[in-house]
Formats: sequence, C-alpha cells, structure tokens
Amino acid sequence: MMLATLTEENYLKAIYKLSEPEGKPTTTNALSGVLHTRAASVTDMVKRLSQKNWVLHTPYQGVSLTEEGRLIALSVIRKHRLWEVFLVDKLRFGWDEIHDIAEQLEHIQSPVLIDRLDAFLDYPAHDPHGDPIPGPEGEFRGIAFKPLQEMLPGESGHLAAVSDQDPALLQQLSAMGLALDCHFRLSAILPFDQTRMLQAGSLSLSVSEKLAQHLWIKPCSCEATL
Repeated sequence: MMLATLTEENYLKAIYKLSEPEGKPTTTNALSGVLHTRAASVTDMVKRLSQKNWVLHTPYQGVSLTEEGRLIALSVIRKHRLWEVFLVDKLRFGWDEIHDIAEQLEHIQSPVLIDRLDAFLDYPAHDPHGDPIPGPEGEFRGIAFKPLQEMLPGESGHLAAVSDQDPALLQQLSAMGLALDCHFRLSAILPFDQTRMLQAGSLSLSVSEKLAQHLWIKPCSCEATL
C-alpha cells in the first residue's frame, strides 16, 4: 500500500467521518467546510486521491472511499485514538487536552511502533472519549451505543462516548461530575426546552438539549450511581 501524505490522510479521514456509518458519499462542499479549505482545493485533492484509487468521485453524486482508502483512514483513526489513551493513561493529560496533540501524532508512519503501542496499552477497545479503536485490519468490536436524545424517561444506562472536538464541552462534563461509565437513570424530559433530568444515586443532574446532542449511552438495567 502506498504511503499517504499528511494532507491526504486528513482528507481520507474526513471523508470517512462524513460518510460513516451509513456509507453514503459525501460532498466536496461538506469536505470544504470540515477541512476549512477552498472548494477548488478540495476538488484538486479529490482528483489526486481518485488517481491513487483511494476514493471514488461521481460528479453530482459525491465522494466515497475505496476499500484501500478506507483502510488508510481507519489506520489514521486507530493511531489517533491509541495516542489519546496513552496521553491520558500514561502521561496523565485531561481528556479535554489531548485531541490536538493526537492530531499531530496520528501521522507517524511506523506500523511497528503503533502495534507495540497497542500492546503496551493492553489492546484498549475505546479511547478516553468512548470512541472505538480499530484493530490493525480496520476491524471494530461490536458496540451498542445510542444518543442520549433517544432515551426515554425511566430508562437507565451509562455514559459510553462523548464528542471530543470541543474542550469546553469536556470541561463542562467534568465540572458536572459526568465521566465515561457513569451510571444514571433518565428521570424526566422537561417539555419547555427538552432538558434531560438525570438521577445518579442521590445526585440529580440537568443536561440541556444542546449538551445531550454530544452524549452517547449504552443502555443497561443497572442501578444509577456515579
């Protein structure tokens, strides 16, 4: 497999994130917005990636990854998430401090180093934000998360994943006492603004509609405790 440049890796990763999990093609306009790049530059890069057989581009229908392009994207994601685990577990960074650092480390090209990092960390299944870590062949373990917005009053679960793009969001969750694996019951949804009322043992928490959009839950029948 040919090695991709840093810019090519960023494009392939962005296409993957925009098109998964439904597998639908994404648009050059969407890529331009995510990558903060001019549309003309996106079009030129898509042509280059197509020539390398990493993407399929059908005019007016969008851009999708070939199997080879998908494996490169998943390799970058794997490195990013393994480095995040290392930064939190071994170097004691906060989960709100690691995204930008991992963005730099994800472009290291040594498969041997990444395989040894994976083994050193004892093959973690998820990163500190709950995102699943692909294996060496791009495989994922089975996951059953759903958005907090889809939970109904009376249902219980634990916090399984959060968006990792905004440090302020992660800092707010920490201030509220919410962390991965926190168990809770959704006691009510307020009709006026759709605020979610969570009960974790004796602790009551209110989660705004905006915040709920960034939280994913693994349903369970366990008792709600922090």
